[in-house]
Amino acid sequence: MTRKRSTLAFAITAFAGAIALGNATSAGAQELTVVSFGGAYQDGQSKALFQPAAKALGIKLKEETYTGISAVAVKVKAGAVTWDIVTSGSGSAARAGAEGFLEKLDYKVIDKSSFFPGTAQDYCVGGDVFSTVMAWNTKTYGANGPKSWADFWDVKKFPGKRSYRKDVAGALEPALMADGVPPEKVYEVLSAPGGIERAIKKIKELKPHIAVWWSSGAQHAQLMKDGEVDMITGWNGRFDVVAKDGAKVAYTFNQGLLDYDCYAIPKGAPHKDLAMKFLNEIVKPQYQAEFTKFITYGPTNKKAYEIGAIDAAYAKTLPSHPDNVAKQLSINLDWYIKNETKAAAAYQNMLTE
Repeated sequence: MTRKRSTLAFAITAFAGAIALGNATSAGAQELTVVSFGGAYQDGQSKALFQPAAKALGIKLKEETYTGISAVAVKVKAGAVTWDIVTSGSGSAARAGAEGFLEKLDYKVIDKSSFFPGTAQDYCVGGDVFSTVMAWNTKTYGANGPKSWADFWDVKKFPGKRSYRKDVAGALEPALMADGVPPEKVYEVLSAPGGIERAIKKIKELKPHIAVWWSSGAQHAQLMKDGEVDMITGWNGRFDVVAKDGAKVAYTFNQGLLDYDCYAIPKGAPHKDLAMKFLNEIVKPQYQAEFTKFITYGPTNKKAYEIGAIDAAYAKTLPSHPDNVAKQLSINLDWYIKNETKAAAAYQNMLTE
């Protein structure tokens, strides 16, 4: 009898221990690991989005940095995923999702009802909107810089050194617009036989006037800060940062390429369900409005413009402000998923010719 009671007591103790262990595991699950690109950009994310959202949800948050979503593929292939949410460019996330490296997002949990069209995809939800724009040296042209890609290509009307992107992303669309293709027809032309070749041929016309092929945002911003070129393509927020530091630079949203950074969940993320809830939190309008205070990238959630948290004059300087959206061409992610490999090879051949 005593022995039976001892056995029963042991079983109860063991069961209680298992419950306690389970509770500890659940408590541990309330910590997320979020990854971004570091620097001032992640500092802004942390202050405006990550930490306030973690506090609102009552969870712990660990932040790490990385160089790009290719690192996610490595972790997924190795079965060693430790990250719950990663920041990515929209095109990179779309391709990673199509290749099976990201979880499909649950839009029953994440509210995308007030998002700008196209900024909430199967595998990534938009966090901020930026633009690839044409910018110019105001010391060279004053306020009368190029107003269209045709102007950017016009070396007689606008003589001077150019700089253009070394990567194919965002490089072909301006060339077609410079060649007379209406913005709304650009991807139709690029998808047709000979479309990619037509764009590359147009870039070859400008090639003798391109002094620098830039490969990063830091580089193209520095080129304008140093006054090394007269006209350049690049990301609006980067130009605004160096303009504050005294760079002689201005740009236009006209015929800009509207793109966005987004958030994705790696395949096999340790806390997938909690990550979905966290994403729903950080894309709310009040968070996105706060993030605009750190860099001139616009919200993907239209309501961020409607809640009175963004000064009206400042709002008009952001890429996703309705007035600016109307002037631009939205990047077509489906086209890049299907054609980027082929287009990149052709583009690199042109660069080395």
